[in-house]
Amino acid sequence: MTEFLFDGPEDAPLTVVLAHGAGAPMDNAFMNYFAKGVAGLGYRCARFEFPYMARRRTEGKRGGPDSQTRLLESWRTAVGELAEAASLVIGGKSMGGRMASMVADELGVAGLICLGYPFHAPGRPDSPRIAHLQELRTKALIVQGTRDPFGSPDEVAGYGLSPAIRLHWLEVGDHDFKPRKASGRTHRGNWDEALATMGDFLAELKQ
Repeated sequence: MTEFLFDGPEDAPLTVVLAHGAGAPMDNAFMNYFAKGVAGLGYRCARFEFPYMARRRTEGKRGGPDSQTRLLESWRTAVGELAEAASLVIGGKSMGGRMASMVADELGVAGLICLGYPFHAPGRPDSPRIAHLQELRTKALIVQGTRDPFGSPDEVAGYGLSPAIRLHWLEVGDHDFKPRKASGRTHRGNWDEALATMGDFLAELKQ
């Protein structure tokens, strides 16, 4: 059984399922902000942890992420334990969003939201992980900082991503959407912009 952390109304028209990134749990500051924010927009939000992160919480073990096979199976299990797939929007932070993107079409979900997508490993733009994104059919939103070492605007522009994917760039944001101080922008301001963009996307899916 998947252990979920729920926010928002149970009778919401859509449920947004969010998974964490590789190094932080489902209730870190980033995940808390976006889960509570989605709930504040009137949607249900469900968070869950991959097995390796759940072990960290219960056993204190600091092992790395599970295999891709197990991460994907965790997504399939989580979706299967929630509502009808057609009323679910799946995604999450970095690795969590990437794994969601790999099963979105298969599961028949309503949409996909990725917050800080790891298009490639830092320093490895020659090895992008994008093949499935070029064929994606699920309506998707990717929110990315323009300073993200996992994928810059210039790099992503040449990827030939599926027309089902909408990209929103946060000015001078890093992988956590944090801007440079000299930019005059704030970390919270970029998070707020990302949440507003998510809200617009969810409103379109709901129609």
